[in-house]
Amino acid sequence: MNIKHISLTSLAIACTTMSFTSTANPLDRTTFNFSGYIKADAMVSQYSDGTLSSGSIGRDFYIPSLTPTGGEKESAQFDAHIKQSRFRFTTNTLLSNDDKITGVLEFDFHTTPDGNERISNSYEPRIRHAFLKYNNWLIGQTWSTFQDVKTLPESLDFIGVTDGTIFARQTMLKYTSGAFEVSLENPETTVTPFGGGGRIVADDNSVPDLAARYTLNQSWGHVSVAGLVRQLAYEDKQNGNDIDTSEVGYGLSITSKIKFGEDDVRIMANIGSGLGRYIALNASNGAVLDANNKLDVIDVRGFTIAYRHLWDEKWRSTFSYAMFSADNDTDLTGLEVIKETYSARANILYSPAPELTFGAEYAYAEKTLESDVDGDMSRLQFSATYAF
Repeated sequence: MNIKHISLTSLAIACTTMSFTSTANPLDRTTFNFSGYIKADAMVSQYSDGTLSSGSIGRDFYIPSLTPTGGEKESAQFDAHIKQSRFRFTTNTLLSNDDKITGVLEFDFHTTPDGNERISNSYEPRIRHAFLKYNNWLIGQTWSTFQDVKTLPESLDFIGVTDGTIFARQTMLKYTSGAFEVSLENPETTVTPFGGGGRIVADDNSVPDLAARYTLNQSWGHVSVAGLVRQLAYEDKQNGNDIDTSEVGYGLSITSKIKFGEDDVRIMANIGSGLGRYIALNASNGAVLDANNKLDVIDVRGFTIAYRHLWDEKWRSTFSYAMFSADNDTDLTGLEVIKETYSARANILYSPAPELTFGAEYAYAEKTLESDVDGDMSRLQFSATYAF
């Protein structure tokens, strides 16, 4: 008997059996897409009451809370960077049960802690979006359901109408059915200490934030209504403290994009109690501690309006205004917290081809504290963008 022959025969039979029981390679049923843009920005900024230090994120894009107040006017600052450049990977796979699953992974280079302008201007990528979509479900990190991305105007600034805008990306579980969306989203509480002082980032929430949205799409544009309910919680048992307190926050957002031929108007109105980090990039915290170490929620409101006009097939402009205000109990917060901010901007953009855009934008912003001390910023920004 030829032992070698038997072994080879057995191996052939095993391989044949495996070929019948193995599943198809999922990559054979997957399509891949790579997209994004390269964007270079240059800007000159002038502040009435101070300056922003080298490396400050406020020198990369407008953050309402960072406009200096109460200082001495200094010379204008020039900055140039490519941090808004981004790339996005998208996959679509037809599963063995004939359902489709979509995966998205997107990066840019904003807000990362490492990198500087001294030597190489090297910056780390950061995750913007990372999620999967299966049937009516989305799982992962993307725009909050409480935010209407379609009403963000075209701006050279990273956000533009930052003061009055709901802006948040976070991990969530979202269900969509037609025009209705509902999600459970990652929570986070920001607190002002009693009497004022540095922000407390509590991270003591025990339940996720709940957001829901309904959007009515029409030939003239859309109108959308969104609601948010969230827990605000703070616990501190260290160093002799005995703090264990929570409150309920809520918000309402009404947004719309209205078309006028080739032009459009985009409107956002936001109001709530304890919105905190959801609006104006956390210009106001969600709550403040009172004298008994209990949370007192802070009421806020924001509004934006933007008008986009197409001069011709290659030239266009957007004119926008945004405001934010907070109802602070100054007996609890002190007078050094933000009472209101606003900004206005106008731009001109030229696209010799749809993939290539050059632009210039002027922005003016002002911040006022509860003490009535204020400061303003003027910024002239230029950019070149290649989208692919």
